[in-house]
Amino acid sequence: MIDTIREYVDYQATNRPDSVYLIAPEPDLTLTFKGLQQASRSLTHYLHGQGLKPGDKVALLMHNGFQTCRLFIGLMYGGFCVTPLNLLAQPAQLEYVLDHSEAKVVFAAPDQMERLQAALAKVGREVTVIECDVDSASFLSDHDTGAELAPVTAEDDALMMYTSGTTGTPKGVLLPNRAVVSGGRFVSSAHDLGPNDRVMGSLPLYHINAQIVVATSPVIHGGSLVLPHRFSISTFWKSVVDHNCTWINLVPTMISYLIHSATPAELGLSIDKVRFCRSASAPLPPEQHKAFEEKFHLGVIETMGLTETAAPCFTNPLDPAKRVIGSPGQAYGCEAKIVDTDGATLPAGQTGEILVRGPNVMKAYFKNPEETAKTLSSDGWLKTGDLGYLDENGFLFVTGRIKELIIKGGENIAPREIDEAILKHPAVLEAAAVGIPDQHYGQEILACVVLRENQQCSLEELQAFCRAELGPYKTPKVFRFMEELPRGPSGKIQRLKLVA
Repeated sequence: MIDTIREYVDYQATNRPDSVYLIAPEPDLTLTFKGLQQASRSLTHYLHGQGLKPGDKVALLMHNGFQTCRLFIGLMYGGFCVTPLNLLAQPAQLEYVLDHSEAKVVFAAPDQMERLQAALAKVGREVTVIECDVDSASFLSDHDTGAELAPVTAEDDALMMYTSGTTGTPKGVLLPNRAVVSGGRFVSSAHDLGPNDRVMGSLPLYHINAQIVVATSPVIHGGSLVLPHRFSISTFWKSVVDHNCTWINLVPTMISYLIHSATPAELGLSIDKVRFCRSASAPLPPEQHKAFEEKFHLGVIETMGLTETAAPCFTNPLDPAKRVIGSPGQAYGCEAKIVDTDGATLPAGQTGEILVRGPNVMKAYFKNPEETAKTLSSDGWLKTGDLGYLDENGFLFVTGRIKELIIKGGENIAPREIDEAILKHPAVLEAAAVGIPDQHYGQEILACVVLRENQQCSLEELQAFCRAELGPYKTPKVFRFMEELPRGPSGKIQRLKLVA
């Protein structure tokens, strides 16, 4: 079996050399699989000439673009461990990751150079910086010496992603080739993707969803991706149609915004070629799921994954009749179970921590054996930190994060239950509940709410609505109206920041 990125790139370059792998709309560049192979070989020889060895960490501080994607795949091809840096990271976080990762080289976009140099000034070692235009088509085009490259194995590190660090120091998730390839393979097989499929990639390449689902899976199934600089509501559907995309990959935030924008038909467009919309990275509220399907007549496949599982580990079936709204689906390509606080497996319908095991699971947290031991058991089970239950058909229902669980008067309350009730109000665009300290109950419920544009809703009206939906006990004690909710790079709401 093919089990490294290099083998897959070489396979596609041999079998469909002239097939397009990448389309970068700005400034209208394309890359074939043969071009990807040549660029990857050139990059590998170039870095060897700079003294780098297989396994060395190479960081990317670049927004989406032709060059960014080419470097991302090319570094893994060369046997290096690519470390994409979050463009939203605060200075202290960026300094920490640059230092902790042991990155020897950083490729950085021109607009990131100033903050990169400021961060590196506080890192006590030499790091090579290569300024790189994300839209360049010519970089490193003539360094392939033709010499044989050092071999790459399934267990060699391919990707290191740092967790957001909202609850502490960011952790470097080490993903070997085995995990990255498995993640891409699971996406390809679960959605029956092939060489004629093309995905609209709207997420940043410093997020695991984009890296595996959008950039890696086409290398596995021989398809292609469209990679705009950023997600744009105004140009999204036109770009999907103009580039003949057959599927789209979104997060719930994007789905929410599209629901309140013009339909393709209203724009004079047809999306008949689009097979499905894939949703991941955060739970998709059932109300938004139904609204999207009704408005666009396009089925949504809700899925779930983690950085530690190289993205996908649960997915709904391709067959619309078998999908379950409100669930990210069944375990796919890996095993899943629900356990209690003592680690005992729970039967269907009972809530506990979600555990997964499979070839897509991380190797370790880099230089963090304590956290690795807490998270990864000796027999390969990964503790996700998520709470949920499996129904009798194996469909997962996520109720929240262990650290985000609200415990009011001894009763466990899942924040998502509160969110989904509030989202039923027609004036509400987004909602997030979180526990806050309370003298009598231990914790009370705070709900942060974003209203739709040009919509109004009084505090009293919202309280009455929640009492009708949730009952008095689960109705939030405190409401805060906000312009936006704090989010990570994937669009996932960072609840614990709401407490502050």
